[in-house]
Amino acid sequence: MKPVIALVGRPNVGKSTLFNRLTKTRDAIVADFAGLTRDRHYGNGRAGSREYIVIDTGGFEPDAGSGIFKEMAKQTRQAVAEADVVIFVVDAREGLSAQDHDIANELRRLGKPCLLAANKAEGMASSARLVDFYELGFGEVYAVSAAHGQGVRELVELALEPLNLPEPEDDEDVDAESRPIRLAVAGRPNVGKSTLINTWLGEERLVAFDMPGTTRDAITVPFERNGQRFELIDTAGLRRKGKVFEAIEKFSVVKTLQAIESANVVLLLLDATQGVTDQDAHIAGYALESGRAVVIAINKWDAVDSYQREQVNRQIESRLPFLKFASLHFISATKRQGLGPVWQAIVQAHRAANRKMSTPVLTRLLLEAVQFQAPKKSGMYRPKLRYAHQGGMNPPVIIIHGNSLEHVTDAYRRFLEGRFRKEFDLVGTPLRIEFKTSHNPFAEKNG
Repeated sequence: MKPVIALVGRPNVGKSTLFNRLTKTRDAIVADFAGLTRDRHYGNGRAGSREYIVIDTGGFEPDAGSGIFKEMAKQTRQAVAEADVVIFVVDAREGLSAQDHDIANELRRLGKPCLLAANKAEGMASSARLVDFYELGFGEVYAVSAAHGQGVRELVELALEPLNLPEPEDDEDVDAESRPIRLAVAGRPNVGKSTLINTWLGEERLVAFDMPGTTRDAITVPFERNGQRFELIDTAGLRRKGKVFEAIEKFSVVKTLQAIESANVVLLLLDATQGVTDQDAHIAGYALESGRAVVIAINKWDAVDSYQREQVNRQIESRLPFLKFASLHFISATKRQGLGPVWQAIVQAHRAANRKMSTPVLTRLLLEAVQFQAPKKSGMYRPKLRYAHQGGMNPPVIIIHGNSLEHVTDAYRRFLEGRFRKEFDLVGTPLRIEFKTSHNPFAEKNG
């Protein structure tokens, strides 16, 4: 599981700038629960070969009594609870403030490992002003500049170092067919994840047991169905109660993100009575970004009328157009309706994600596609697609070689994707196509 770093501090100290620097993007996965006034932002970061999740929080006022600042403080405390380590960000230019002291006291009370980062410290590494921050009692003060990237990499490495993270398992040599399918059931609170999981555990008469987690309290539930082994990765708060698993509806964004990262297949569970929300789209987007195979299940289908069903179908087309590759199923977890086809789709998506595609077949398909419809000319250049080969699995990656491939349009990429998907039956998995242009040794001479 990826470790989690939370950025905490008072307003305007540069937390969001540091977040963007760590994630190398200006985008964020937003936990937009109903009723929240200020949201926590989640993103992926990487330090060398080590990946992590970073959480950006709003300005922290621990003693806020009511209103928006109380909600923001609540969100920050939740982020700290989800984190493995906290980076406490202060403003090196403005110096130490009383609010910094309040935040320091609160962080000590919460008891998470914490590093103190003095931001906006470009040119101030040896400034006497930084000495004041030692009063906060967190030991070393690390001078950084999020805007310029100074000291940021060293800060993250120091944050990750004491976590004793296990190295990623190298299981490429093990046949994917012989390993259990790791399945994450992801979705908003109250869509029926726990009900579905309990139905599975009861219906299949499974023997379930705890498997040790890594740095967090993650739980996987191994079980077998029709000879196929699965590992259900906890996103709904499974806890042992005696010898029986009791599913408690407990939503943690980090838990969901980590479960998606650890899975082979994600079952995206939607609520027919609520429709497709922005939060559903965020979870779906993260699954796609992670390259996971996806199956969509609409729960509580028995509880809606024909008009609502039509609305849900329209919302899926408009809000989840990027998941057209995923199969769609309508179920009722409480009445155990429609669950069989879901299992079949999960196995099919896993096989598609690990499909082996031979170079001769890929190249033949590519040349046939070009013959059927050549790519458009762009100015003086017309892309020439010469051959293709597989560049990876889970998700499948197809690498196409040729000349002037930077001019291939998105529409033509989708055209090629459709041809490859149809030939290899790639239902339920993302497909990534990469273009590699050959270097022309005469280009410079001709210039």
